[in-house]
Amino acid sequence: MKLSDLQFDNRFSSELPADSTTENRPRQVTQAAYSWVAPKPFESPELLAFSTEVAELVGIDADEAPEELARLFSGKALLPGMQPYAMCYGGHQFGNWAGQLGDGRAINLGEVINDRGEYWALQLKGAGPTPYSRTADGFAVLRSSIREFLCSEAMFHLGVPTTRALSLVTTGEQVMRDMFYDGRPGLEAGAVVCRVAPSFIRFGQFQLPASRQDYTLLKQFADFTLVNHFPHLMAAGSEPGAEHYAAMFAEVCQLTAKMVVQWERVGFVHGVMNTDNMSILGLTIDYGPYGWLDNYDPDWTPNTTDAGNRRYRFGNQAEIAHWNLYQLANALYPLIDDADPLEAGIASYRREVNELRQRTMASKLGLTTQDDSDGELVTELLALLAIVETDMTLFYRNLGGLKVGSLCDPQIPDEQLLEPLADCYYVLDQLDGPYVERMAAWLRRYGKRLQKEGSDDAARQQRMNRVNPRYVLRNYLAQLAIDKAEAGDYSVLHELFELIKRPYDEQPEFEKYAGKRPDWARERAGCSMLSCSS
Repeated sequence: MKLSDLQFDNRFSSELPADSTTENRPRQVTQAAYSWVAPKPFESPELLAFSTEVAELVGIDADEAPEELARLFSGKALLPGMQPYAMCYGGHQFGNWAGQLGDGRAINLGEVINDRGEYWALQLKGAGPTPYSRTADGFAVLRSSIREFLCSEAMFHLGVPTTRALSLVTTGEQVMRDMFYDGRPGLEAGAVVCRVAPSFIRFGQFQLPASRQDYTLLKQFADFTLVNHFPHLMAAGSEPGAEHYAAMFAEVCQLTAKMVVQWERVGFVHGVMNTDNMSILGLTIDYGPYGWLDNYDPDWTPNTTDAGNRRYRFGNQAEIAHWNLYQLANALYPLIDDADPLEAGIASYRREVNELRQRTMASKLGLTTQDDSDGELVTELLALLAIVETDMTLFYRNLGGLKVGSLCDPQIPDEQLLEPLADCYYVLDQLDGPYVERMAAWLRRYGKRLQKEGSDDAARQQRMNRVNPRYVLRNYLAQLAIDKAEAGDYSVLHELFELIKRPYDEQPEFEKYAGKRPDWARERAGCSMLSCSS
């Protein structure tokens, strides 16, 4: 449909209490779920990228004029029915309670109902200050906006629960940023991403009223979330009660487990799993200093702020999600007044993570049956991947091409057995005799396991190629797009946007993007670790 025909419902702002003050300045906001705020009307916005898939999801015609899309999705123009606001919430940051946080640089345009009756919230990131901006300016820069736009869509096509990205617009204005937090700020191009999701509700939206003992607002939030996002948990005509809140929490635990295990499957590291960055719907939200594992390293974090403690490292994400769920449970407790169902929800999270990990690793290895030895097989593999610098994405993809006959042939020397995996290793000198012997022993054991279940090579490779991507949005690839875009060349941005739509397919035209991280990107800013600055 045409932009002018979009139907807005705005149930969040119509059913929850608004901030009684309309002044747009940093302040504490109480007894309110949000504050009314208008985006800044940038003078000369320009549309750089637009997802026709997400447009179709929302109900927008793909042939709308780029100039009109730029005006609308930068915040310069508003459609009838749009009622922009910023959400109020709190959260734990790096394990410490931070109090009120809120949408410091996100402005919600409203909720669209598409022709299938689905609700989609539209949110601009970088469209100006809000009462929750604290000491920041509410804007975003081109580099971080490119990363968010590309990664949102890359994650979706990989099959990971995520918010989506509709558009990427430059504002025509400059933004001052201290990228390295070293006291040397500089001007950068400003940009706005339009994010799309069924809801942007976070754990922190329950935590803040609970911390203030504002149980009226807490119940309003819980009731709104339950009725609008978990209606299947209530019988028709029933009123929300303790058993419904407990059932909702249990489902949030399940959704969170699914999200985190999918992160593990593709080697994604969120980088800043604060409770205010946790979606109540189990979606990946707030793409800031995220990263992708190049070489498999459970201790790696992409966030320079987290470099010391590595709280949000790859191998700790499931534990952090568990901790965050406990904080959500604490926030919901006043509505339930019974710890047992909340503890049961947490326990279900643990079980779900363990069961999903087992199934996910079996699928990554192409196994279709269960065996008592599989746990040890997986444990040994993960240890081997971490001993030397092994590219995670390439390893699993190449593993799918190995033949059972070769793996089970005792006449094949160890070195020859590893040859099909050679391009997975970053430093060949690390492959000393003991490592080669140990990895070869694992491969032979893996071959016997495949032989035991009568695995067919071609069918197994096809299965494995559906869960082990050929392409992921490696940090250095996003940086290539950023470097070109900052020089006015958007060709790499558009190439990567096409590439990420088919991450499991062989795409010969994009073969240059399938290899290991190049040496020049090993320590370069943006390619290895990033700050929260954007």
